[in-house]
Amino acid sequence: MVEEAGTRIHVDPGPGALVRAIQAGIDPENIDAFVLTHRHLDHSADINTLIEAKTMGGWNPGGKVFAPEDALSGEDPVIYRYHRKNLDEVRVISEESSFNMGSIKLKCAMKHQHHGVETYGLIFENESWRLAYITDGKYQEEMLKAYEGSDAVIINTTFRKPRELDHMSLEDAVTLLKGIKPRLGIIYHFGMEILRMGLVKAAQYVEENSGVKTIPAKEFTAVSFESGFRVEKIKLKNPLGFSPYWK
Repeated sequence: MVEEAGTRIHVDPGPGALVRAIQAGIDPENIDAFVLTHRHLDHSADINTLIEAKTMGGWNPGGKVFAPEDALSGEDPVIYRYHRKNLDEVRVISEESSFNMGSIKLKCAMKHQHHGVETYGLIFENESWRLAYITDGKYQEEMLKAYEGSDAVIINTTFRKPRELDHMSLEDAVTLLKGIKPRLGIIYHFGMEILRMGLVKAAQYVEENSGVKTIPAKEFTAVSFESGFRVEKIKLKNPLGFSPYWK
């Protein structure tokens, strides 16, 4: 979730995204837009559920969706056409496209190589900060240019060492952070070998080898750009995931 001056953008709502939002006290009706970087299940499983919650089953239409063409068309779109009619806007993202949401500008930085599906890395920015979201994909040297100038960088790190698969590793994260030189690196999307290694240890490895402060993404953690990238734990308002409407 990217939030700035009352604008909320939910990025890649995978399995359990609705429940996690409710646990954190986020009312789905107050989410302004949803963005998919690509159509894979771990990034899109809850998109229809969240649209349903956002629009109250169509009784309160609104909101926007930004997604690649293959998430919206073809024989098996991941965003149901049934739900799209309840949205204010559905936009197709592609390389170098950009959109404004409140005070946030959303830009597609580049197309990633990722298992044959349309996949786009993103940049969120306003007058004060620039956040790069380097989603799933094989490391490409072009990433250094595409994401330059970012204050913080979120990087897919599925493996410990590079593999001949369309996912990045801790070594790739080191290369990216050394080249981009942000103030903060955030690693996420961990495979089992990194989970066994330990998230804190993995982040320490990247930080020590890149020279950039690095943290692992964890559930219910917020990073405040306005206070020097302060990392804080979100206090759960509905720990069991019960809807506040049911109280």
